[in-house]
Amino acid sequence: MDGAARPDLSRRLAAEGIGSFFLFAGVIGSGVMAEQLAGGNVAIALLANTIATGAILYVLIAMLGPISGAHFNPAVTLAFAIRREISLAASAAFVAVQLAAGAIGAFAVHVMFDLPVLQFSTKARAGIGQWTGELIATFGLVLTILLLVRLRPAAIPAAVGLYIASAYWFTSSTSFANPAITVVRSLSDTFAGIAPADVPMFIAAQLVGAVIATFVAGWMTAGAEGSAERG
Repeated sequence: MDGAARPDLSRRLAAEGIGSFFLFAGVIGSGVMAEQLAGGNVAIALLANTIATGAILYVLIAMLGPISGAHFNPAVTLAFAIRREISLAASAAFVAVQLAAGAIGAFAVHVMFDLPVLQFSTKARAGIGQWTGELIATFGLVLTILLLVRLRPAAIPAAVGLYIASAYWFTSSTSFANPAITVVRSLSDTFAGIAPADVPMFIAAQLVGAVIATFVAGWMTAGAEGSAERG
């Protein structure tokens, strides 16, 4: 998620699009495959979904981080916009690409698994426990990124993959921690889905967690050397 040289915006957007496509397809597709093979064992299905998500995150961040910063997540883009490390115009473009490419990834999964391309999730995910889980999951993810991009940028691919793999299991919401993937998961009535009516509160909790993490990270690293710009 770091990189001293900043490619032009078109290449950064291409990297965000490719990364969002494969990340969102990885989350949703592995959920479909896991549910098909787990024989009704939800724990096994979630474990398979977790491993696939953590693995694809490592690969995509290592591959695309030097180009775009490997956000793939409006909450991460927001954090860097607050830090003025990405312009508002570029931030808006990043978020648009994340949503569009992520939705194409979900549709591609539906095609691969012979499911209706256009669908909406019926899986309810609501309540204070779920919202708190999303706030905590997003806070931890953004804090991990912001601290490591300043102090140990080379550790980011592994750390983010491992953090999300862990947060799948210690948060009540299974750690969406990403407004774009929350929207896209509402378009898939599969294992990883979320009912459209439950999306707004998830996103609100995620954005609150991201903003808090941004200011906490800034305070914790104030005066630290070796700042690495990204985005």
